[in-house]
Amino acid sequence: MRSYALRASVWATAFTAVLAVSIVAGSRNLAHFDAALVGYTFATLFATFGITYRYAMWLQRPPTRMYWRRGWRAFLSPRRLPANVARFVRRAVVEVAANRFIFRRGGMRGLTHLLLMWGCVLAAAITFPLVWGWIHFETVPAHLDTYRTYIFGFAAGDFPVDSVLAFVVFHGLVWASFLVLAGVMLAFRRRMRDRGAQAVQQFGEDVLPLVLLGAISITGLMLTISYTWLRGYGYDFIAILHAVTVIVTLLWLPFGKFFHIFQRPAQLGVGFYKDEGARTEQAHCKRCERPFASAMMIRDLIAVEHELGFRYETTAGGASHYQQICPACRRALFGLAQGNLWVAPENEN
Repeated sequence: MRSYALRASVWATAFTAVLAVSIVAGSRNLAHFDAALVGYTFATLFATFGITYRYAMWLQRPPTRMYWRRGWRAFLSPRRLPANVARFVRRAVVEVAANRFIFRRGGMRGLTHLLLMWGCVLAAAITFPLVWGWIHFETVPAHLDTYRTYIFGFAAGDFPVDSVLAFVVFHGLVWASFLVLAGVMLAFRRRMRDRGAQAVQQFGEDVLPLVLLGAISITGLMLTISYTWLRGYGYDFIAILHAVTVIVTLLWLPFGKFFHIFQRPAQLGVGFYKDEGARTEQAHCKRCERPFASAMMIRDLIAVEHELGFRYETTAGGASHYQQICPACRRALFGLAQGNLWVAPENEN
């Protein structure tokens, strides 16, 4: 366990160091870094360390490690690489970007997840480059009604201050807040009306993430309202409140439910593992001789169980291992075993 933690710490330190160097380099040696946002920056560095550490520990678990290796091996197969790339793009769009796997559980649930995900993605795409100094805006000399966009210190284009593009760009976080708030309200509606969700939900895992997302969105909108219509009334206090909610959320990222955001893309690799299993030899049940899974998956499952210290060797049904028996026959053997327990006492009498 110590070796796993040490390896994960090394990866976490490396990723954090790379991000720190990228912030310095991308902001031109901090020339375009806003010192007022230093709290956000250190929060993102801490979140990077925590997320990388937990992800590295997760990848070292025997089941995850097996899926990870097999998935990459199947994906990088030279014969199938072109088809796999096309399949990867399609699955990334349909399953991840469009959230089809959530829509299968219900249309309203899928819409909720879609609003939350894209609201957060939009907010992150705007906030992090600005916080790190990778993007900034300046007025064009001799043209005070024109802004110039700089990316990593390089000029990337001009646009009028009063243009539609400027309105859309400078209110990007407002649009993201609207998406997130709509998703939060739909999520709370489900958790208040769905008895099944109420029975299993926990505050830290199910309610707190929604509260944090809602707090970030509301305080962010309050900032816009303050400087747009209230002449900056209460702006300093709202800015501090908004900063606190964002920083707390960033610090909590590695420990709470939001961590699944970083785990979910790994499911794409599982899909290629299943594809490989479907194309190769199938495992036949030792009892009924019907195919029930890929032989590769059964071998990997037995290897992972041995690595974890579980031994399920058996002689029932003509098998040498419990995993060589299909689920239907397992239930049948379980029933037969229970029946034998009932019969044994009667024979003794």
